[in-house]
Amino acid sequence: MKLISWNVNGLRAVMKRNFLEYLDSEKPDILCLQETKCTPEDVEQLWSASYTTYWNSAEKKGYSGTALFTRTRPIAVRNGIGTPKHDREGRVITAEFEGFHLVNAYVPNSQRELARLPYRQEWDIDFLKYLKELEKSKPVVFCGDLNVAHTEIDLANPKANRKNHGFTPEERAGFSAMIEAGFVDTFRQFQTEGGHYTWWSPMSGARARNVGWRIDYFLISQALQPKLKSAFIRPEIPGSDHCPVGIQLKSFDRAESTR
Repeated sequence: MKLISWNVNGLRAVMKRNFLEYLDSEKPDILCLQETKCTPEDVEQLWSASYTTYWNSAEKKGYSGTALFTRTRPIAVRNGIGTPKHDREGRVITAEFEGFHLVNAYVPNSQRELARLPYRQEWDIDFLKYLKELEKSKPVVFCGDLNVAHTEIDLANPKANRKNHGFTPEERAGFSAMIEAGFVDTFRQFQTEGGHYTWWSPMSGARARNVGWRIDYFLISQALQPKLKSAFIRPEIPGSDHCPVGIQLKSFDRAESTR
């Protein structure tokens, strides 16, 4: 089973570029999108009918938003995390499948001057609580633009960015809390070196020079580690300032999914 996550930074824009070509070549079983900036009515639905789509759009038009494309219909789908102050911006879709809960998340940016850092800290606490509640019934896979580089090897210039949004001690601690709670950073199970990034500033040719940040992730419950076959980043895929990231999981048999 191949799962892909991609912050498209505007689905309408990337639909005019390479979205359909990428979908056709990658052939994910499940595709999680962040920062769609649209409703389903805003885009011409030219993708394969083999995908069922689910949407969580922000109340504010042209802002934030998440979407889920899946070949297998979920048992259930819900939007948000059940906390009104967090659920107005279309940031989370949760789909229950036979063997796991899948959470697609676009985590709030703490913004320049760290204007939204206090809110981001509240989000981190509430989001982790939500994930652990889901985990009581089934293992969890969660993915998306988490808007934080966890360690120094997750960005090209850590010393210059220590007090900048996306690499503050507070945001990094929020990510560490997820690891301490038992979730596994899948990419780091296969690659322990730096130089692997998922977002590049559109300024100064940063992408061509690979001066980037790894802020897009797949994390899984420890119970799913035996199912993890691979984790990867697709830096060669254009169309957004982020690139797709993904994992492959071994298939779930019915006996496993009902334990």
